[in-house]
Amino acid sequence: MKLSANWIRDFVDLTVDDRRLADDLTAAGIAVEGISGSGADTVFEMEIGTNRPDAMNHYGVAREAAAIYDVGLKPLSSFGLQASGASDPGAEAPSKSKKSDAALKRRSSTESPVFPITVEEPQLCPRFSARVIKNVKIKPSPGKIAHRLQLIDQRLISNAVDATNYILWEMGKPTHVFDMDLLEGGLLIIRKAKVGEKLKTLDGVERTLSPEDLVVADAKRPVGLAGVMGGYDTMITDKTKNILIESAWWDPLTVRKTARRHEIHTDASHRFERGADFESTVLSCDLVARLILESGGELIGDAVDVVSRRLDQAPVILRVSEVHRILGDHLTGGHIFHILKKLGFNLIPEGEEDAEFRVQVPSWRLDVEREIDLIEEIARLHGYDKFANTLPAFRGAVVELPNAAMDKAFRERARALGYNEAVSLTFISNSDAERFSSASVLELENPLSEEARVMRSSMAPGMLDMLAWNLNRDVEDVRLFEMGKVYELRDGERIEPERACLGTTISALMKSLPADAALDVSKGDNAAAAEAFRLFKGDVENLLAVFECGNLNLDRQTGEYFHPGRSARILANGAVVAEFGQIAESVKSDRKLRQDIFLAEFDLDVLHKLGPRRVEVEAPAKYPAVERDFSFVFSDDVEFGAMQRAVSELRLQVLRSFVPVEIFRGGSIGAGKYSILLRIKLQSDEGTLRDDQIAAASEQIVKALQKLGGVQRV
Repeated sequence: MKLSANWIRDFVDLTVDDRRLADDLTAAGIAVEGISGSGADTVFEMEIGTNRPDAMNHYGVAREAAAIYDVGLKPLSSFGLQASGASDPGAEAPSKSKKSDAALKRRSSTESPVFPITVEEPQLCPRFSARVIKNVKIKPSPGKIAHRLQLIDQRLISNAVDATNYILWEMGKPTHVFDMDLLEGGLLIIRKAKVGEKLKTLDGVERTLSPEDLVVADAKRPVGLAGVMGGYDTMITDKTKNILIESAWWDPLTVRKTARRHEIHTDASHRFERGADFESTVLSCDLVARLILESGGELIGDAVDVVSRRLDQAPVILRVSEVHRILGDHLTGGHIFHILKKLGFNLIPEGEEDAEFRVQVPSWRLDVEREIDLIEEIARLHGYDKFANTLPAFRGAVVELPNAAMDKAFRERARALGYNEAVSLTFISNSDAERFSSASVLELENPLSEEARVMRSSMAPGMLDMLAWNLNRDVEDVRLFEMGKVYELRDGERIEPERACLGTTISALMKSLPADAALDVSKGDNAAAAEAFRLFKGDVENLLAVFECGNLNLDRQTGEYFHPGRSARILANGAVVAEFGQIAESVKSDRKLRQDIFLAEFDLDVLHKLGPRRVEVEAPAKYPAVERDFSFVFSDDVEFGAMQRAVSELRLQVLRSFVPVEIFRGGSIGAGKYSILLRIKLQSDEGTLRDDQIAAASEQIVKALQKLGGVQRV
């Protein structure tokens, strides 16, 4: 988000320049990622943590600056906005501002509320405040407000709407303004939506509501989606004469679910989801009213403040001994007291010699709940750079995780093959879960988005997203691997199997070929894809060599997201250890991948059970080896894996290797068949092989291949 440096300085008198202010805020955890503009138009690009909604505004950052430099912070309640044309932020405001301030202090002469408000869901809306202004003049915002909002990229609408946006960015409290004359029945009700009820929101979209949605309604219909967005039918227009200003505290979980359900993300929902300041509702109404009154209008009565229940944060006990244990003993009780006091915490000393404090957390700091949270506040305000570089106390020995050695070997081998380790999100969409896995998934109760609704049951979606991210930024030769967990529901129990995933582009694979053997990958050449598949298969087998897999068997029972002709499943001792191949054209198209992609997923749980590969050393053979070639014609449905298994079952003592050398199709070979050249290597440890021994072994191999339907070519 963007914040104005000059706006921050309205609330705190600072002697440092903007560059120094940015550096010191960043060091204290309120990160300034960049600076643009100059002078009064200097803008900070801020990166505020999601747990710090109190700092997502100018006053919150000013509060941090006041604590950092140990200077006073001007209270919001006494800060009057200057009329358009004033240039000195500290100067006295013109008489119109004085009149509006006086109007805010007037009290209603009647006991009945200015505008009736009924809260039917006090657990979800414990506080709702409002103010009424009549005879307003809807016009463009004054120059100062307009300029400041434009500096932080806020669209200007009208003085009334801009006032709510201005206060949002000034103090961090979302508010809303209704055209009061368009509210049916002259009242507001905070309730759950009814089945089938509809609401046209400010973005012009008509939304069908759910009974789980909390709404602000008038006597007949919903007029706002609580904490998310107001209604179109009661919005401020040029015809508006009377305004109702609303400021409430909404349950964060309810707002978050509603925003996700309707796929809306607004500045208001962003803050309400993280927790707003319970004590700021009346103040924010007052400040919005003051800005609107700058352009004319009449404030009617006092603020309506419906408090259904109080939200009082429990005090936190802070032990000085615990501060010393974690941060060191150079921080005295007085120093600790002073740091937290500057941040708005109220401390009551307890115990002997102030050994501990009972700390009352301010209403705007919902992120502070535990003693360690307070210690973190002390550390960041004291300055991380002021702590001595010391190693923590350690007793005992380092205990290595059971499979650490195998995982380390896998990582080292993957890096040696040219793959870079990456980390993807552990959340995927329902559609990806269905497409890439058959396991029962764990669905999140409160997902971040529709694209992250379930825990990943396969690592393939995350890998494809990372490869696409690189390709979209013109990084063509990408090789990535990831090791982590997937999450499944099996027999009613949650399990977390360990997996590894390998992903690469076809251009990265073809780079490993000699220059004179390179094939054109840009034209979707099948020959290039077939060669890339063989290269990728070599990488997969190389990684499996880390484990004691024994004889590997391959079949084509892969997932539908793989290319049917260029994919395989690998089994060791009957258990599936890996699945790999080229990604199907449909997946490539759906994910807008600009190249053919090859992907492999390894079942580390099974591989860990097989154990690390045992290194065995053999003396060099004393007797020469003999090679023989056989040419066979097979039907297309007979794969080399079947030939390998048939020959392996012969258990020939003298057989050292059995490999394919060449495949030929066409010519005199009929359709649906292929010719394959097979090479065997024979060797004995007892002596030089005789011709009859070679002939006997060769004959057994030929017969085994003939049983598979092979016809030997002579």
